[in-house]
Amino acid sequence: MRHDPPVKLSRSLFTRRRFQFAGALLLGALLPVVMRGTVLSGRPGEAATINALFGNLVAITIAFWMRLSIETYPGIRSTYVIFPTALTGHGLVVVAFLLTRLPYDRLSLAMGFTANVLWSYFLYFYAERSIRRRIAVVPFGAVARLDEIGNVQWHTLKRPRLQDAAGCHAIVADFAADLPDEWEAFLADAALAGRIVYQVKQLSESLTGRVELGHLSENSFGSLLPARGYFYLKSLGDFLFAVLLLPFALPLMAVVALAIRAEGPGPVLFRQARIGYAGTRITVFKFRTMKPVSIEDERRAAMTEEDDERITRVGRFLRQTRIDELPQIFNILQWQMSWIGPRPEAEVLSTWYTSELPFYRYRHVVKPGISGWAQVNQGHVAEVADVHYKLHYDFYYIKYFSPWLDLLILFRTVKTVLNGFGAR
Repeated sequence: MRHDPPVKLSRSLFTRRRFQFAGALLLGALLPVVMRGTVLSGRPGEAATINALFGNLVAITIAFWMRLSIETYPGIRSTYVIFPTALTGHGLVVVAFLLTRLPYDRLSLAMGFTANVLWSYFLYFYAERSIRRRIAVVPFGAVARLDEIGNVQWHTLKRPRLQDAAGCHAIVADFAADLPDEWEAFLADAALAGRIVYQVKQLSESLTGRVELGHLSENSFGSLLPARGYFYLKSLGDFLFAVLLLPFALPLMAVVALAIRAEGPGPVLFRQARIGYAGTRITVFKFRTMKPVSIEDERRAAMTEEDDERITRVGRFLRQTRIDELPQIFNILQWQMSWIGPRPEAEVLSTWYTSELPFYRYRHVVKPGISGWAQVNQGHVAEVADVHYKLHYDFYYIKYFSPWLDLLILFRTVKTVLNGFGAR
């Protein structure tokens, strides 16, 4: 751990949240009204223009609140969420106008959306992209692991003085360690002074997006239990969204089925026994992407190797775009799966992993999903060593199970589909 000298923490005006929010309101809500009454034809006092003003105010507030909520999670970059959150905020406002039949100025709303997005991207590329966290470390307990985490400047404190941490964004300590009295008083003073104080384990999880299996104890499982209220609400939302999506998905599935048939013999759908919620056995549907060949080793047959020769030409495209997973909409309609959650493993592989890895079966405490936290961070894996590492991500998802984490995974899934990350 480096012993860097204390420095003064300088913060640009452009990195302050209040300034960012005020700028968004000014450019995204007030500017369109001004332009409507000057440069563009229109009257700023019209009911439609006034409604659009308040609509932009609400939409920008929603988008800003969503960004603050989502960006607390690790591995996130503002570029992933700026456009989706702005689109969500303005989309909700447009839906509200349509339902209430209130008059609104479409051009003002469009200008507000555009200004909000451009302002947010300007802030990111001009000010936020170069920010590197500087965190003060209390030198006791299990803090050595922090050195392995990049993109953070760690400053080890030599004495319990708040002024030594003046140049740091936060302070981290191992609360389980036997801290000397003066260091415990230091942490109390830091909290009273409004300084951010992290527990080393939670900070490590937040920065890496993983829950370290080696540090799980009998008390960890209580904190890993997902929120049951959101669990049932999410299941209902999954089902309703699948019902709404089905009329649009069926024509695409028909085209894919014809393409698979045209390429060669074999069934269109691939059915496989996998382990689902609470350890129950389910049959998962996928479009067939491999040639129907016989392999005696069931475990090896259930794995997909890098550049696997069994993958067909159409199948490779389906895998890269994740369209091969689309038939799992029927698993969702049967309440067996979710859109987002740990991927269900083949029964033969799940049995193997359970015998080799401690706590593996605990990942079945939530419904399996089509996309998940491990998939957008690690991609496809099969070997035990890789699966062990993948569990770190699965347990992180379970521990921080929330709509915000699901929304973040959704945004990153779109990026993953576009760049083909982790596909085999």
